[in-house]
Amino acid sequence: MIDIKFLRENPDVVKENIKKKFQEDKLHLVDEVIELDEKNRKAKLQGDTLRNERKTLSSKIGELMKSGKKEEAENIKSKVQEVNKKLESNEELEHKYSEEIKARMMRIPNIMDPSVPIGKDDTENVENEKFGEPIVPDYEIPYHADIIESFGGLDKESAGRTSGTAFYYLLGDIARLHEAVLAYARDFMIEKGFTYCIPPFMIRRDIVDGVMSFEEYESMAYKIEGEDLYLIGTSEHSMIGRFKGQFVKEEDLPITLTSYSPCFRKEGGSHGLEERGLYRVHQFEKQEMIVLCKYEDHMEWYNKMWNYTVEFFRSLDVPVRTLECCSGDLADLKVKSCDVEAWSPRQQKYFEVGSCSTLGDAQSRRLNIKAKGKEGNYLVATLNNTVVASPRGLIGILENNYQKDGSIKIPKVLQPYMGGKEVLIPNKK
Repeated sequence: MIDIKFLRENPDVVKENIKKKFQEDKLHLVDEVIELDEKNRKAKLQGDTLRNERKTLSSKIGELMKSGKKEEAENIKSKVQEVNKKLESNEELEHKYSEEIKARMMRIPNIMDPSVPIGKDDTENVENEKFGEPIVPDYEIPYHADIIESFGGLDKESAGRTSGTAFYYLLGDIARLHEAVLAYARDFMIEKGFTYCIPPFMIRRDIVDGVMSFEEYESMAYKIEGEDLYLIGTSEHSMIGRFKGQFVKEEDLPITLTSYSPCFRKEGGSHGLEERGLYRVHQFEKQEMIVLCKYEDHMEWYNKMWNYTVEFFRSLDVPVRTLECCSGDLADLKVKSCDVEAWSPRQQKYFEVGSCSTLGDAQSRRLNIKAKGKEGNYLVATLNNTVVASPRGLIGILENNYQKDGSIKIPKVLQPYMGGKEVLIPNKK
């Protein structure tokens, strides 16, 4: 959510930003906010006038009562009651205008960074840079579900009986490798100076409204029936929600956190081959990084964060690239975002394994997260980035470390988490 003062003073800039996001149906919101804001400010001014009038009349009542002029005092009391009625009506009007302004401001997209490429949808995202050589070996790389099944590591049939489609059991060495990736991701970020955290796995509606569009969240999230709680789709939401309504000390900035959580989403696999695998599932695990910093530092942290994910995957012998999200693919609260994509030698293309975003002060404005500075209080900037989400990240590791004999070479950095094993040998044909 942008600053209403900025919108008031720069309506054309806000409208141009909306046009660049190809959301012309929202242009009317800017004019409506300006009109409502003017009415609200007049109502506030009227409220101040009425409160001053009440204060003056109340003082006179005290003076008249001291002078023994009770009748005159009673007459003024009746005027105070009239003022109170007008004030009550005016406050209702102020509340009505404020709520209408907020409802519209929540739908107006955040101002994008000037570097964001203009495009209608994800087909117009722009490749930034490749890291590592995307190799296609001279032998066939099986579909990842077949690789995992060759180790007796996947049981979707039983998961279908217990939980339904798009759920899974991971077993044996594959389950251990899955957890090794997450444990390594945890330690990787701790080495970068981030504080490890395990957050709540459910959040309330007011936190949802603070971190993203509720309509977008509702379409993907599972609601706990009969309670004001939703299962998280990513730990970023509960991690940022932790600071709702809080003042942080300026000397504590930047706050750098890395969080583990299971994640739950309604999205499931597509039909056919992909449905049998683990690309799109209802449940997965994730290591995330979150930063709260001064606004002037947020782009520096944005670049640090996506570089950490690139470094992480390169240490696992997985080639990656970064893909800049264009304006039409950028969520409304985001200032700038890029995806980190891993190379799939089987498909001979890249696929998403992480996403890095800076939201400027949009989330902190919604959640009222401020820092106490020497020159006054100010809203902090918030950023989030995926270190690794597994089993999606696991797929990249399996494909890029698959050997001709069907074995999996375990990246050196994961070997301590695998009891020293250097290779996994399939136990099924």
